[in-house]
Amino acid sequence: MSKLIPTVCGMYCDECDHYEKDCQGCDESEGAIFWNEFVDIECCPVYDCCVNIKHLVHCGQCDEMPCERYFRFRDPGVTDEEAKQVLEKQKTCLARRVQEDTEL
Repeated sequence: MSKLIPTVCGMYCDECDHYEKDCQGCDESEGAIFWNEFVDIECCPVYDCCVNIKHLVHCGQCDEMPCERYFRFRDPGVTDEEAKQVLEKQKTCLARRVQEDTEL
């Protein structure tokens, strides 16, 4: 069963095929995740903006969500429709987390 380890962008680390194999997760690696080497960056730009620059817990707390960072580094193997579905899933997750934040 999934532990549901949320990322700042609205995904879940434990739903990723690379989790625990190639990547320890966004928070654990502080944004230095497995795919960074393929695009020649040190830190995921979404993680960097959210955590390091804006000091937010997740992107749902940001008024700019979704921002251009969500679209800059897209998997080339993903169709436009698949990318749209992923973004909708992220937005739903982040909206749920914002609701949970307000209930605390």
